[in-house]
Amino acid sequence: MSEQKLRSQQWFGKTGKDGFIYRAWMKNQGIPDDYFQGKPVIGICNTWSELTPCNAHFRELAEFVKKGVIEAGGFPVEFPVMSLGETLIKPTAMLYRNLASMDVEESIRANPIDGVVLMCGCDKTTPSLVMGACSVDLPSLVISGGPMMKGKFKGKEIGTSDVWRFAEAYKLGELSQAEFIEAEACMARTPGHCAVMGTASTMATMVEALGLSLPQNAAIPAADVRRKVLAQHSGRRIVEMVKEDLKLSKVLTREAFENAIRVNAATGGSTNFVIHLLAIAGRIGVELDLNDFDKFSKQIPLLANIQPSGEHFMEDLYYAGGLPALMNQMKEFLHTGIITVNGKTVGENIANTPIYDSKIISTMENPFKPDSGIAVVKGNLAPNGAVVKPSAASPELYKHRGKAVVFENIEDYHARIDHPDLDIDENSVMVLKNVGPKGYPGMAEVGNMGIPKKLLEKGVKDMVRISDGRMSGTGFGTVVLHVSPESAAGGPLNWVQNGDYIALDLDNRSIHWEVSDEELEVRKQAQPFQAQAHIRGYVGLFIDRVSQAHEGADFDFLKGGSGSVVTRDSH
Repeated sequence: MSEQKLRSQQWFGKTGKDGFIYRAWMKNQGIPDDYFQGKPVIGICNTWSELTPCNAHFRELAEFVKKGVIEAGGFPVEFPVMSLGETLIKPTAMLYRNLASMDVEESIRANPIDGVVLMCGCDKTTPSLVMGACSVDLPSLVISGGPMMKGKFKGKEIGTSDVWRFAEAYKLGELSQAEFIEAEACMARTPGHCAVMGTASTMATMVEALGLSLPQNAAIPAADVRRKVLAQHSGRRIVEMVKEDLKLSKVLTREAFENAIRVNAATGGSTNFVIHLLAIAGRIGVELDLNDFDKFSKQIPLLANIQPSGEHFMEDLYYAGGLPALMNQMKEFLHTGIITVNGKTVGENIANTPIYDSKIISTMENPFKPDSGIAVVKGNLAPNGAVVKPSAASPELYKHRGKAVVFENIEDYHARIDHPDLDIDENSVMVLKNVGPKGYPGMAEVGNMGIPKKLLEKGVKDMVRISDGRMSGTGFGTVVLHVSPESAAGGPLNWVQNGDYIALDLDNRSIHWEVSDEELEVRKQAQPFQAQAHIRGYVGLFIDRVSQAHEGADFDFLKGGSGSVVTRDSH
């Protein structure tokens, strides 16, 4: 490969003052001169942070990526970007996904980088890094941090989905505070992200299904040494990708997105998959809309028996054969001829991959559950659509009509949900407003509202719940999410009142609010919509420029990319 083809040589290959400056200060790290003479420079984009516990092992993992880069003749340079810790950031990590993606995009474009390894783990770190890299379009691949090992509590295996069960048990007095504290340590007992098919595992599955990672990336546990081996192989492979000029745009075709949607259905992936895949598609220039998620999920049953839709954990999926074995079972529904980052086709990567445990990975002929994927419902309450996860919902609530119990915002919900005088029963439909992209802001994971204590005491386990927000991929229930347009953007949800009847028909993909157009106009006249007041700084920018959920909640000015060319020097 000639030096002229290496992007990094626009920095390190210069003569005179500019070349001196670009090289000299790098040499204070003990880097030999020959590293600047035509070695591919590989950026290792690291989301390590002690405030992102799921990614706290990335310092060590990065060293294995570096080993691989050096072995293949590359020049590794590790750099940090904004890290989004799902469990700590207020008001929600989703508020900062777009900001982190901008950090990634500009860090890659502005620096002498020929290829990038994206180190992802916790929920938003994966889409933000992929979005940012797509906007530059260099050879790039993903190495995920891996799921934590399954927890052990009172003789039972537990994972993040049990948080919601523990919370209800605690509310009912079935778990003491001491037991609650004990369960914390029992669940999060190793490095890694959530052990179930929550959003983090869904994102790791997504990148493997898209062809952005080496095979088996999705499920190898973080604590398993094979994760380190995969990182080393990833370091070797990115150098080859640079030599081959295998850019993201060559991998992320329309067919790759269709594959990812179908694999998400088969694995029972998070509803958050929708909003992140739409945003990635917008950055790389692939046409994708909300209806595609329903269209390409159809005919795909649930093959992975993994929580929250099933019973087991991500490490079990790996031991059972991993994502390649699952994809091999559904190969007739996949585009198997498209290229992936390892230079092989999807078909080559999944060929001859056996299932080792049929309780974990089932077949298309005998699936774990017939219902899977993402159901997109539309109607006068959600003109631009809303999403439901059938595999996590209760079949008896697929078709349901009930009176709305309305919470105007999250504070209203917290103040009244357990009040004994709350007018609610098991047939009611819980409605939460102002938790969408603009309304929260950031579209928090509060859509799977907890059931009132007085109904839990009656044994009620599920109810229809509707909001313009999201829910954790570890959550479950008959929950209608991402209602678009949101209430804070003047969507119909803004004018729903207590006692209004709402009908959900999941089989027919409809959600109908039993209020006439005339009545809606009366309500709009009585209560005119008022946009939010101007807010300073990033939050103000977010509210002003974020798109709606059905468009991926990206900033309107970030659709597409700016490429990798920077013509002006800094001196």
